[in-house]
Amino acid sequence: MSIVQPAETQSDASLEVTVDKDAAKEARKEKIFTAINKASKFLDAVGLSWVTPLLMIAAGDSPKEQGKALWMRLGVPILALLIFMFAWAQLAPTVKTSLGAIPGPSQVWEQAVVLHKDHVAEKVKSDAFYARQDARNDALIAAGREGEVRDRDYTGKQTYYQQIWTSLKTVFFGFILATVIAAPLGIIMGMSPAMSAAFNPIIQIFKPVSPLAWLPIVTMVVSATVATDGNMSKSFLTSAITVTLCSLWPTLINTAVGVASIDKDLVNVGKVLKLDAWTKVTKLVLPSALPLIFTGMRLSLGVGWMVLIAAEMLAQNPGLGKFVWDEFQNGSSQSLAKIMVAVLTIGIIGFILDRFMAALQTMFTHSTNR
Repeated sequence: MSIVQPAETQSDASLEVTVDKDAAKEARKEKIFTAINKASKFLDAVGLSWVTPLLMIAAGDSPKEQGKALWMRLGVPILALLIFMFAWAQLAPTVKTSLGAIPGPSQVWEQAVVLHKDHVAEKVKSDAFYARQDARNDALIAAGREGEVRDRDYTGKQTYYQQIWTSLKTVFFGFILATVIAAPLGIIMGMSPAMSAAFNPIIQIFKPVSPLAWLPIVTMVVSATVATDGNMSKSFLTSAITVTLCSLWPTLINTAVGVASIDKDLVNVGKVLKLDAWTKVTKLVLPSALPLIFTGMRLSLGVGWMVLIAAEMLAQNPGLGKFVWDEFQNGSSQSLAKIMVAVLTIGIIGFILDRFMAALQTMFTHSTNR
C-alpha cells in the first residue's frame, strides 16, 4: 500500500527547495559583485573605470543605475573628445603660419599613416640587408674563408617607432636612476631630522632648475668622462642624466614626508623591540610610507617624460625630441602635421605611463588614488 503525502506537505517541501535555490543564487550574485568591486580599483587605476558598470550589468545589477555610471565614465569623455575634435577641425585652418595653416585632425592622421608606411618600408629594407649579409657570410663559410665573415648593423634611417622606443628607454633609464638615488636618501631624511635639515636647502635650490640649464653641464661632464660611444651613446647618457636630475625631486620629497609622518606608535614599538635599522626600515617604515613613495615616483616619471623631449632636442638623442626638432628644421608642408603627430604621441604615452604607475601603486599599496 502506498502512502500519499498531504498536498500541504508537498507544497512546503517545494517552497523550501525554491527558497534554497533563491538563496544560493543571491549568494553567487553577491560573490560576483564583490569580485567586480575588487577588480574596479585596478580598472580605475589603468583608466578602464567604464568597464565596471558593464560588468555589473552583466552580473544582473540595475541597468538604469549602472547606465548612469557608464555615461559619466565613458559617454561624457567621448562626447568631450568629439567636441574637441570638431573645434580643432573648424579652427585649425584659420590659423596661418610660415609653414601653412595649422593641420586639422584629418591631415594629422594622414601623416601618422605616412610615418607608419615609412617604418614598414624601412623594415623591408632592413630585412633584405640582413638576408643578403647572411647569404654572403654563408657563401664565405662554405668556401672556407671564415676570416672574411663580417656582421654589420643596418645603418638606415631611424623610423618613428624606433624613435619612440629610444625615448622610452631613455626616460626609464633616467627614472630608475633617479629612484635609486631619491628613495634611499628620502628614507634617511625622513628618519633623521638632522639629515632633513641638512639636505633641505640643497633641495630647495636645485629643485626649480630647468633642464635647459642642466643640459650644458651634463653634456660637458659626459664628454669629459665618457671616452667613446660604447653600449650607450653620449647623447643617450646626456638625455638620461638630465632626466634624472630633473625628476628625482618629487620622489625624494614624498619619500621623506612619508617616512617622517608614519605612526609614532609604530616607531615606539620598534624601539621597544630593539629592532635593527634594516628590520625597522623594511618592516615598519616602508609599508607605512609606500603610498607616498609611489605618489612621488608617479610624479617623477611624469616630470621625466616632459623633460626628456627638451633634452633630446638639444642633445640630439635619436628619440621623439630629435624628431620634433628635425621636422621643425625641415620646414616642409607636412612638417607641422608630423609635429602634431609627435605631440599627440607624447601625450598618449604620458597618459599610459601615468596609468602604469597608478596600477603599480594600486597593486602594492591597495590605494585608490587615480
